[in-house]
Amino acid sequence: MIKDFELIERKTVEKTRVFEYCKDTLKLPDGRITVYETLIHKGAAAVVPVLDDGRILLVRQYRHAINRVALEIPAGGRNSTDEPFIEAAKRELEEETGYRSDDLEHLISVVTAIAYCDEVIEVFVAKNLVPSSQNLDPDEFIEVEAFEPEMLSKMIYEGKIQDSKTIAAIMSYLNTYRS
Repeated sequence: MIKDFELIERKTVEKTRVFEYCKDTLKLPDGRITVYETLIHKGAAAVVPVLDDGRILLVRQYRHAINRVALEIPAGGRNSTDEPFIEAAKRELEEETGYRSDDLEHLISVVTAIAYCDEVIEVFVAKNLVPSSQNLDPDEFIEVEAFEPEMLSKMIYEGKIQDSKTIAAIMSYLNTYRS
């Protein structure tokens, strides 16, 4: 019964460069009709960049929605729904950190705000990093820092890292590669 939801109609209210905001009319399993608000996203890719000495690169950048600087793994949206996630990951790695890599391995998939948004972030681990140069977007101001993996776990529990994709990625990395 729980799977018996039926989408009756989707109306696009507004389309921006990042999201499509929709009002979805659904028929519930008990026959009632309701409206859900949904954000449609083209998806994103993120990277856990691992230096040869085992340290992990994170980026500090201002996030307007929370009005402060956040510490995160490098990440960004796909240019289109046709762009392979791994290509977006390679691009974002180099753009944000100034390193590139052809040695990427899929780590996890994260649905960022499952109650109202369909954004999926595919997270990769990048090894054998090669120094390159940052190529930031005009509105990006990013600082890159390297951390010992065990320190990142502590920073998560201390509330110094609060970004959900970063928490999921770091904990998955520690569980998969460091246990």
